[in-house]
Amino acid sequence: MRSAKGPAGRPTVLALLGAALVFTVIVLTIQSAFFTGGPSSDPNRGEIHILSGFQSAVQQCVANRGLGLTAEIIDHCKLVLKFPEGTNSTWYNEQFKIFEPLEYKYDVCEAILLWEQYRNMTTVLTREYLDVRPDGWLDYAAKRIAQLGADKCYNHSLCEEHLKLILPSNPPFHPRQFKTCAVVGNSGDLLKTEFGEEIDSHDAVIRDNEAPVNEKYAKYVGLKRDFRLVVRGAARNMIPILNGSSDEVLIIKSVTHRDFNAMIKMVPNPVYLFQGIVLRRGAKGTGMKSIELALSMCDVVNIYGFTVDPGYTEWTRYFSTPRKGHNPLQGRAYYQLLECLGVIRIHSPMRASRKDWSDVPSREMIRTAHAAALSLKKTQAGQPADLGPFSSCKVWGTARHGGPVSGSPDMSDTRKHSNYNKWEVLPFTDLRKEAQEHFIQMDGASLYKMDGNKLDDLVCVKHSLPSKD
Repeated sequence: MRSAKGPAGRPTVLALLGAALVFTVIVLTIQSAFFTGGPSSDPNRGEIHILSGFQSAVQQCVANRGLGLTAEIIDHCKLVLKFPEGTNSTWYNEQFKIFEPLEYKYDVCEAILLWEQYRNMTTVLTREYLDVRPDGWLDYAAKRIAQLGADKCYNHSLCEEHLKLILPSNPPFHPRQFKTCAVVGNSGDLLKTEFGEEIDSHDAVIRDNEAPVNEKYAKYVGLKRDFRLVVRGAARNMIPILNGSSDEVLIIKSVTHRDFNAMIKMVPNPVYLFQGIVLRRGAKGTGMKSIELALSMCDVVNIYGFTVDPGYTEWTRYFSTPRKGHNPLQGRAYYQLLECLGVIRIHSPMRASRKDWSDVPSREMIRTAHAAALSLKKTQAGQPADLGPFSSCKVWGTARHGGPVSGSPDMSDTRKHSNYNKWEVLPFTDLRKEAQEHFIQMDGASLYKMDGNKLDDLVCVKHSLPSKD
């Protein structure tokens, strides 16, 4: 019998050793790729893992706080919020001839990118924005002036004449200027719970349109008046709206008007234009814009008087009879999503006793998810995964030092001798410590939306940092 060690056996042994070596290399390659993220692994696996965990936290939050709403996860970004079977759908869409649906699909990645961005934004129109934005004075300024009779401001002086009364040089308000804020809607459910003292306890209170503030409703909506966001129709009644307060800030949502200017010259209140809306469309969603305004100034945004509890069959207001309005189910679903993204805290009759927010994802978890969503978006678009706050700045400019405050020479003595420009001339050192720190962390930059809700075309304006003396 031939020995296995003879010359004829060597090729067999070598072949076996070679096969074993190849097998070992294959196994080690697979293990390396699996554990270390080698060439065959998904380059976004880390971000997807983070976002999947965040989705689970949002799902649990909706289950705990949604009063019957549930969240069904589709993938690491998308989910569906569903109302329970038997929910009464009462709002009828005349255009599509259907009742509002009982489920709504959302992209959580896009939502967190949008709303976290507002924490760094300026939401008031300023002179520096018009100076830096391409064709800001020529093209955009005309869109903010009603009855101008032109699509463009070929006459710069004429457009400035219309706007300068309410146009500060630099942002009058700053991110993190207030710790807690209350955004008070107009829903009739405010009359079911006495939130008045709680609303007044916040550092700033934001109201909208013509909602009355008086002793009659004080125990329900409070008496504190700091900011008021108004649509064009309500702005026509600014004198009676502002009656009783000399420092409530009026912010007009869409456009100014020569009739408005005549009234502004008579009142002592600060008046500005909101920045960051889709122009030339229906003026809906003042409550949502109030939340944007609050988030650009406040660490914690609390909402009251929004139709967010089950059981509504019509849109009610606390100071008038019911009338047709927003579809409540879509609003309920979206506000609940925002609460579970850490954007707002909901206060309503069915939530009146809730003071524990531990089932909402923590700020650290939200910041981590935001970074993952931003990195994923940039990678998928083939862009550098820059996680800095300026990755969406499309246009850069530098602010002029010592620009004019808002106003005009022909203002009434009441306005001239009032404190209407107090926010514009507030010394940097008088800002809340957290607002000062945020300004320095942002390298002195103000961020503005270019148009609508787009995230990738911001106008960014650089300011000088304060001296360290």
